[in-house]
Amino acid sequence: MSALLELKHITKRFPGVLALDDVSLSVGSGEVVAVIGENGAGKSTLMKILGGVHQADAGEIWFDGQPVAIRQVANALALGIGFMHQELNVLDNLGVAANMFLGREPTWGGRLQLIDRKQIVRDSEQYLRRLGLDLSPHTPLSELSLAQQQMVEIARALSQHARLLVMDEPTSSLTLSETERLLATVRDLSKDGVSVIYISHRLGEIESCADRVVALRDGRNAGELSCGEVSHDRMVSLMIGRKLEDLYVHGTGAQQPRYLEVLGMRTRYRPQHEISFDVARGEILGFAGLVGAGRSELAQAIFGVDAPLEGKVRLDGRELSIHSARDAIDAGIFLAPEDRRRTGLVVEMSVRENITMAGLKQCSAWSLIRFDREAEVARQQVQALRVKTPSVETTAMNLSGGNQQKVVLAKWLSLEPKVIIFDEPTRGIDVGAKAEIYRLMRDLADRGVAIMMISSEMEEVIGVSDRIAVMCEGDIAGFLNREEFSEQAIMNLAVGRKAA
Repeated sequence: MSALLELKHITKRFPGVLALDDVSLSVGSGEVVAVIGENGAGKSTLMKILGGVHQADAGEIWFDGQPVAIRQVANALALGIGFMHQELNVLDNLGVAANMFLGREPTWGGRLQLIDRKQIVRDSEQYLRRLGLDLSPHTPLSELSLAQQQMVEIARALSQHARLLVMDEPTSSLTLSETERLLATVRDLSKDGVSVIYISHRLGEIESCADRVVALRDGRNAGELSCGEVSHDRMVSLMIGRKLEDLYVHGTGAQQPRYLEVLGMRTRYRPQHEISFDVARGEILGFAGLVGAGRSELAQAIFGVDAPLEGKVRLDGRELSIHSARDAIDAGIFLAPEDRRRTGLVVEMSVRENITMAGLKQCSAWSLIRFDREAEVARQQVQALRVKTPSVETTAMNLSGGNQQKVVLAKWLSLEPKVIIFDEPTRGIDVGAKAEIYRLMRDLADRGVAIMMISSEMEEVIGVSDRIAVMCEGDIAGFLNREEFSEQAIMNLAVGRKAA
């Protein structure tokens, strides 16, 4: 198979960090190459060099047999290299079609260069149908779920007629059926001669779609696997340099009294339903369900982001008055949101500022911030959570996705949590970092913290939870105790049927 892309001996340094050290990667025409590695391994940096966002300090890029200089994003697009990024890059005040063709709008009217809106709608419908999306091209992105917005990004990438398509965590917010549809699309693209670089922490997806796997570890090539060699255990071994034992840590199962109680809560999402449940001290209550079931909306109502229409929240027998996120924080109820970049972090601020922003009173004297105390708190959390960062003064946007997630958690752990709501806690995080976060959640539970965990990964919900609440169309369809856990039982409740 002839090589369409060759990255040769790429090296990249940032202040205090050697991000890439003599990394090489090749992709053949029509080949699907999966790039795996823990967060901070260098995957995103390598792709940003390919996309013209960063320039390598050393090394060469060859495309279609010729050396090329990719100094800006436009150079990559001109070569036929398209990107589908992990973090959403959409304008939610524009419609689906406008987002798909933003900056590439077809025109008519000769010198007047008027935007051909009818053509945009026709073309966008073609790619929406290809992905099986039942969406109007005119729908504003603000009205779509995170999963639907991500599918629009995928449709935009397909519309660019790329010869090489880079997919960075393309399924991190997708349902099982949406994921299967995307993987089928990847296979179709490969048959049509389009090359794909597929980056994902969901190793099962890689087993089903990759022709070859290339692993990075600590900014270096760690090895590769051909199609017949790809397996979950071998990929994990290449990524972390060891076998991964005991990914999930279970609780003791001892009965505890009710601690957090939600009674008769009605949200704006589905106001006809009243939701009631409780979480004990030291319990991890998992929330499962299909995308759009209302799990995140419930979490936001409890945290005060979107105040409920009705209902009560009690903590340790005391009724709370939560009208804002500040009220929830003061009560010791914290939320680690699904979209960390938009609602969990201020990415333009430093790691130190992000970790301490919710608890500045602890770092203040006479209403003045003590920067030495602030830095000390941040360093303690960085060390405890093993955040890979050159310094607590590093800007949050320069961290990998997994390390950004750890900073979000560090913000709350620097306080005294009583209840923590984890909304998709391991979205876009590698298998090694997942194990760390699972152990962190269990440690918190062992200290008496009540935990709500929302996850779209069935294996994760079953592996981590002490009890599972399954939501369907804005209501809790049922609860499952550990001895009742199974994918079939969860799916039956998630689609409105009783557990078998």
